[in-house]
Amino acid sequence: MKLGFFTMPIHPLNKDWRLCLKEDREAFALADQLGFAEAYCGEHITDQAENITSCAMFLAWIADDIKRMRLGTGTINVPNAHPAAVASQIAMLDHMLEGRFNFGISPGGLLSDAEVFGNLDADRNAMFVEGIDAVLKIWAASPPYDIEGRFWKITTARTMMPEIGQGFVAKPLQRPHPPIVSTVVAPHSKGVTEAAARGWLPISANFLLPQWVASHWPKYVEGRQRVGAKPDPADWRIAKSVFVADDLATAREYALGPKSPYRFYYSQLLTKMKKNGRGILFKSDPNIPDDEITVDRVLDELVIWGTPDKVAEELIAFEKKVGEFGTLLYAGKDWLDPALARRSMVLLAEKVAPKLPIAKAKAAE
Repeated sequence: MKLGFFTMPIHPLNKDWRLCLKEDREAFALADQLGFAEAYCGEHITDQAENITSCAMFLAWIADDIKRMRLGTGTINVPNAHPAAVASQIAMLDHMLEGRFNFGISPGGLLSDAEVFGNLDADRNAMFVEGIDAVLKIWAASPPYDIEGRFWKITTARTMMPEIGQGFVAKPLQRPHPPIVSTVVAPHSKGVTEAAARGWLPISANFLLPQWVASHWPKYVEGRQRVGAKPDPADWRIAKSVFVADDLATAREYALGPKSPYRFYYSQLLTKMKKNGRGILFKSDPNIPDDEITVDRVLDELVIWGTPDKVAEELIAFEKKVGEFGTLLYAGKDWLDPALARRSMVLLAEKVAPKLPIAKAKAAE
């Protein structure tokens, strides 16, 4: 099992934006120093708490800090941008990162983003499919292009001057394109089946109950088998909220206490999901009323916390529930206490990971 990092950063509304970005940057650099294999960050435009507004811009900013691990968008919300802009900017980012880049995509889940971009009432799943298809066609084709769909028409036929290079959209360094990674949120997701059929790699979100995470793998297998490909658990990434401390009392307070950044994170998410009719993500039984889903209950079910021994035991138990997977993505939270936040990542890499059975098996090979 590899370690990775994933952050959809949710910071206190009154925290200095510069400090938030600085700490997010430090978290990525620390993950790289600790030998994490890859790291992703999300983006949202219309949320004060989620204040990375462009994951591509953030990754470009931190690129020089990262010496070994791959970086990924987590995710580009495809309906909210023109495909030509996505194609050109991601191609540039792939070159900036020397090909150490994973292209994470999704339809986008924040409804205020959809509203501000004017697609709240549109078929955003259809926009997502058309948008990513257009990006891939741009990368595969030569100009002047001839891509016309329901939402976008893409061509440079009227203005192309090939002798000086005008009319060309850049192509990525990795050919035919960077690995495409798709975040999976819905239980029993049909989207993961379609993604698997296209060769895309899945990330199961860190705000899903284990039973819903476990529902993703059979759907992924279905998609791979449909195209005659062998599903490989090494391709499956699972994001998980984990906090590790040297002593149990510190771990409990930081993960569950009244000022906990984990409590703030899940309070924000729970409020949004209930409002958007997606409270089922936090329910083991769909018949449970939304009012019974409290932050305390969510923290109890979704956060693994404790000393290295306790966390290792619970991660092993988690894997038994969901099935074998390739990469554990440590889900980043606000650095309420920077020393404890850093220490958690260090302990995960140095004290927890060696106790995991798959890590031991890999080391013995």
